[in-house]
Amino acid sequence: MINSERKKQTLERLNRIEGQVRGLKKMVEEERYCLEILTQISSVQEALRGAGKIIMRNYLENCVTASIRSESPEGIYNELMEAIFKFAK
Repeated sequence: MINSERKKQTLERLNRIEGQVRGLKKMVEEERYCLEILTQISSVQEALRGAGKIIMRNYLENCVTASIRSESPEGIYNELMEAIFKFAK
């Protein structure tokens, strides 16, 4: 579960990203210069990474910690490794 402050931060970022994607779509429709489009794509990717960092921190601090403290933490290690590998791409 995402804590309220991180939820707020994530939603704010996602709203900005949504606007960036709409702008990117408009750039393609307008046949803007390819380098400008690529620059905007890079900005969107970085913004998504930022949102992912917030969620990953929340996951580590809350979900993983709670699972490790539980009576059977074995399953969390595989889940954690999977999350790290997915996020590190």
